[in-house]
Amino acid sequence: MGKVFKALSKAGADIRPVAGPPAEKNDQQAADQQGNHQKKSGSKSHRTHSSSYATGSGWDERLVEAIDNSPGVAESFRRLRARMLHPVEGKPARSILVTSAAPGEGKSFVCANLGVFMARGVDQHALLVDCDLRRPGLAHFFGLEHGIGLVDHLRDGTDLSGLIRKTGLDRLSLIPAGTPPENPSELLSSQGMSDLLQEVINRYQDRFIILDSPPAQAASETAVLAQHVDKVVLVVKWGSSGREQVKKLVEQIGREKILGVVFNAFEMNILDKRLQGEGYYKYYSAEY
Repeated sequence: MGKVFKALSKAGADIRPVAGPPAEKNDQQAADQQGNHQKKSGSKSHRTHSSSYATGSGWDERLVEAIDNSPGVAESFRRLRARMLHPVEGKPARSILVTSAAPGEGKSFVCANLGVFMARGVDQHALLVDCDLRRPGLAHFFGLEHGIGLVDHLRDGTDLSGLIRKTGLDRLSLIPAGTPPENPSELLSSQGMSDLLQEVINRYQDRFIILDSPPAQAASETAVLAQHVDKVVLVVKWGSSGREQVKKLVEQIGREKILGVVFNAFEMNILDKRLQGEGYYKYYSAEY
């Protein structure tokens, strides 16, 4: 395991065990508590593990909902993770850039979820990097303040190790974007950004790097960032981006770089709902 992740493995270490009841009452009270817990939790007991690190650490409700209560979303990200870890040919993609053609398509939401599901794997660690310096939003999903971040490293030379933040989930860490600068394009296209990516990608072999990139139509540097990663995930909002927009973006990045396209806010039909066990109208992300 990498040194940085050893230092970050204390996420959640401040959770203290609850003191047990007096010895002569332990057995009965434990049985009563177990019975009460089963009555209250019912079929929702499978949510206990994930809720303990999400709800309690100020994660965004949308992220918690997607992880805990939306099997369609969860399965989509598991498939995307499998495609990263077990490609049809070549080596696994250890660095991924998540982008979209236009703003408002949910790329940061997809990036956050992908990081969570990578970190929940058996052997994987994940580092999220918010490269959307114009409209940073990745830190918000994990209940973190923007504070210092990538901008401070690229502009002022702030040490990288001091920028990595704990998310509340073991094996998942984050480099926030920082305060939006006046020259985001120049910073992301700089040699400093190239050096940073090479460092975080090559230094630790047990870590997957996932970049939240600016929308391609709004920022020219997205194409530059794409050249530094193994693969690119395109996020397309269902019923929003046009076919020509997506086609142009694919050609701009290069088809060989595209790992997959995630259709966000995909409307489930009746069959989808039955297959996913949903009892009401929902939207979910579908990966193809």
